[in-house]
Amino acid sequence: MKANHHNLTINIKRKPHCYLLSFKAIGKLSIEDYAMISPIIISILSREEHPRLDILIDITQFKGWTLRAALNDFITGIKHSGELHRVAILGNESWQNVLSKASNWLIAGDIRFFDTRVNAVNWIEETP
Repeated sequence: MKANHHNLTINIKRKPHCYLLSFKAIGKLSIEDYAMISPIIISILSREEHPRLDILIDITQFKGWTLRAALNDFITGIKHSGELHRVAILGNESWQNVLSKASNWLIAGDIRFFDTRVNAVNWIEETP
């Protein structure tokens, strides 16, 4: 029997005009993973009068979500769409690129897909 290994790493960095949240998702994420992430995001957003987030998401080892986790991700993205400034998605699969393009229709921030970490970090670290 194959083990169902998954992991989620989160890093938070304060930038001059926003916060940078970095995530690395490994394996298949569950609703429990989102239960851990949501309070962190809400806490950051509640500290600012005009909150703004830049997000770097590394999904190179991501295998998907459970149905409840995917629904939670979708709802959270829509709910906080106005606070998202830039979202860099680092991936290595064509479906990930398609997903990032589709996200641009639903989320107000600038979402871009990258296949190299250097390019994703350089873009997300730029000061607009």
